[in-house]
Amino acid sequence: LLARKNFGCGSSREHAPWALEQYGFTALIAPSYADIFFNNSFKNGILPIVLSEAQVDQLFNEALAFPGYQLTIDLERQVIVKPQGEEIPFEVQAFRKYCLQGGFDDIGLTLRHADKIKAYEAERLAQKPWLNNRIV
Repeated sequence: LLARKNFGCGSSREHAPWALEQYGFTALIAPSYADIFFNNSFKNGILPIVLSEAQVDQLFNEALAFPGYQLTIDLERQVIVKPQGEEIPFEVQAFRKYCLQGGFDDIGLTLRHADKIKAYEAERLAQKPWLNNRIV
């Protein structure tokens, strides 16, 4: 999705990224984003790319001039590839890139350590068995 500056302003809840993701968007390109929306996009598997206003203007002009215009996002190499093969580099934090590539949300990151969590809980209950008492 190609957008203008401060995209996502007024959409701080996760509903906005959910709606975009459910519509099929996996990447956004804009000069800037509302802070909370930007963070929630990553948490919901959407890559918000920041380009300059001039670059975004050029992409809008090209999209209007050529029906069916499509861009390819190469997250691994951190470039946007235009139909003619020209590449536009973009930045993304390494941890966010890792999460997007692995399909990890906050819960998924935690569940990578499920074995360690289970071992810790078993050891804790062995040392403090009264914590296992349940009121029925």
